[in-house]
Amino acid sequence: MIEFHLDGGSGLSPYQQIVRQVRHALRLGLLNEGEQLPTVKDVVAALAINPNTVLKAYRELEHEGLVAARPGVGTFVTRTLADTTLAAHGPLRADLRRWLGKARGAGLDEESIEALFQDTFRTEMRSVA
Repeated sequence: MIEFHLDGGSGLSPYQQIVRQVRHALRLGLLNEGEQLPTVKDVVAALAINPNTVLKAYRELEHEGLVAARPGVGTFVTRTLADTTLAAHGPLRADLRRWLGKARGAGLDEESIEALFQDTFRTEMRSVA
């Protein structure tokens, strides 16, 4: 089962962070069809947030057809976002781990690594478009 976390410095609202984390888990094959998301009560207890925030995130995911609420039972994944490229993730993940090791070896802290990655990613995506 997925465990949510909030990052106050992400620039995203808590509900958007929950939605994004579910989408990422679906895309990476970490959540599969039929699996249950944590209950609203459990998320509220773990993150100390308003229940309406969790409900809003779950409603958005339901509107996108990714989950379905079963009253009195919970919210369940109805489809995944993983595709045939999932097999390529292993080698890419290994390359990324090596790159992260090099970045740490060069003295970059977590925030600097993230900034470098985000800047490079955005620049590359603009050049492709």
